[in-house]
Amino acid sequence: MKAVTWQAPRKVAVEDVADPRIEEPTDAIVRVTSSAICGSDLHLYEVLGAYLNTGDVLGHEPIGIVEETGSAVTTLTRGDRVVVPFQISCGDCYMCACGLPTQCETTQVREYGSGAALFGYSKLYGQVPGGQAEFLRVPHADATHISVPHGPDDTRFLYLSDVLPTAWQAVEYAAVPEGGSVTVLGLGPIGDMACRIAAHRGLRVIGVDRVPERLARVAARGIEVIDCDTDSALGEAIRERTDGRGTDAVIDAVGMEAHGSPVAAMAQRAATLLPDPIARRLTDTVGVDRLAALYSAIDIVRRGGTISLVGVYGGMVDPIPMRILFDKQIQLRMGQANVTRWAPEILTLLGDDDPLGVESFATHRLPLSEAPDAYEMFQHKTDGAVKIVLDPT
Repeated sequence: MKAVTWQAPRKVAVEDVADPRIEEPTDAIVRVTSSAICGSDLHLYEVLGAYLNTGDVLGHEPIGIVEETGSAVTTLTRGDRVVVPFQISCGDCYMCACGLPTQCETTQVREYGSGAALFGYSKLYGQVPGGQAEFLRVPHADATHISVPHGPDDTRFLYLSDVLPTAWQAVEYAAVPEGGSVTVLGLGPIGDMACRIAAHRGLRVIGVDRVPERLARVAARGIEVIDCDTDSALGEAIRERTDGRGTDAVIDAVGMEAHGSPVAAMAQRAATLLPDPIARRLTDTVGVDRLAALYSAIDIVRRGGTISLVGVYGGMVDPIPMRILFDKQIQLRMGQANVTRWAPEILTLLGDDDPLGVESFATHRLPLSEAPDAYEMFQHKTDGAVKIVLDPT
């Protein structure tokens, strides 16, 4: 089959790889009909190459049709249409029962002290082949799927794999009081969707980015936006709009590759030039993130407010201003989205009225063969790229 594979930092390729097969009775094989590129894929593309092998299959946002099931699978049959969440979970362990499938005790990658295994996301999360491919093996298939109806275009349901539940959890974790306010830092796919969800709930939303096309997309939905290149004193600009306090919550949808962190950026780039064993050891023990977005969030949020971290961070020795966090009495919530926990609530918003605009959410839809150009476009934010969907067939 054809699949998008990692080759080297800032280099992917579409290659012929072996078709997946049933390996365990709980597996299913899904024929992928659409698969999106995620902002988290860019972390692999840019800074986490030490945890990848040449030829690893990428991607964790697929939708498709069940082709085959293992003998122990009871909830799926050939021909079912499913969205595959980015995390692999058993559905039966203590963590799954707590609504935390990202911490599944059956698939945890204990070698790296990580949570549940993820599709297409490096040794850190199990090195499981991903979904930017023609076919996908789905372990623990009874729990690792969301059944959706046939009929509507893939983009009606595709974002249940990651974007929708990640943005939904970000808003949930922000704990904004009814009628309150939230700043969303970063208007890529997750930040954009978080703005839409928060606005749909009747909250006051202020979206922040530096890319004109992203700002325009969010502003077109009637949401306040700030260009952080124009308003460099971001905290002051937001306090001026909120009676001098700051917003009730801030959602950091940027993460470890934030602009405005030149020293950390240089360290990350230097690590990609080292041999993998050394780079992994360095990242595991003294890795640092670009923290400009997090520092902005701490400045912006009102006293007693909440910061919801949804942008991925990977550093081990990041300097955090604990005195300010303590003095402002800030609450922090974070973590990978627990997809299947939120899916039932989100599905109610995926009817024909499409209040979140999912069917027009993708800016680009390209054949799988154009994945290398799509990654480069997404990384450099050219041609207005916000969300790119790949068609394997």
